[in-house]
Amino acid sequence: MKKYLRTTREYPAFKDIDFKWSEGTGEDFPRLEVKVRPEIVTFGRPEEIKVDENGIIGGGTHLAPHEVHELVERRPDVVFFDGRNEFEARVGKFRDAVVTNAQTTPDFVAELESGKYDHLKSKPIVTYCTGGIRCEVLTVLMKNRGFQEVYQIDGGIVRYGETFKNSGLWEGSLYVFDKRLVTDFAEGAALIGSCDYCGEPTKDFYNCSTNTCRKRTLVCTACANSTTLISCTSCTSASLVP
Repeated sequence: MKKYLRTTREYPAFKDIDFKWSEGTGEDFPRLEVKVRPEIVTFGRPEEIKVDENGIIGGGTHLAPHEVHELVERRPDVVFFDGRNEFEARVGKFRDAVVTNAQTTPDFVAELESGKYDHLKSKPIVTYCTGGIRCEVLTVLMKNRGFQEVYQIDGGIVRYGETFKNSGLWEGSLYVFDKRLVTDFAEGAALIGSCDYCGEPTKDFYNCSTNTCRKRTLVCTACANSTTLISCTSCTSASLVP
């Protein structure tokens, strides 16, 4: 990985790239794919995004992790706004954060235009997402829709969690898009998720066993061990072994 990092930085455009490290098994990403897309994060609004040599134009103000705390101390009306899909917040989020009903990234535009968050447009908003990339675009979309004071955490939840571990404003675990599914910044992270079957605290996500369903479901160890096929609550194929 260090060789990959050094080689990547030899390319002028990636000279100052911000790499993030995370402990894994070595098999968490089974495939490497490089694709050309009109949007790096598919919100469905490529025409709203303008980029120059410094990155996206007109996005939210970047805050280092310690600057997030400084802003909260200085501005008690700060609102944390979750820029991830709704299910990700089930196992971890910033304290008292606004979590939308977005199930996929394109859902955010409809959420922002729904009027549900209009009362926040004059408040200082700190957006956050896993590594900070999604918020580069989300903050532009929010500002274009009347949110006046928008910030984003530099390096996202990952950089914040590395800095403060379990002692900051983050609660719980972090959902990640690889075979690990969740990761913690330190031992003893709070369990804020609850089993979809019995309600017991858990952070363990499973894929729904229904082939046509991509929904993640939270299931505790006891229920997982007593279930033949783990299915989400929306699928009628859920079957518990007596």
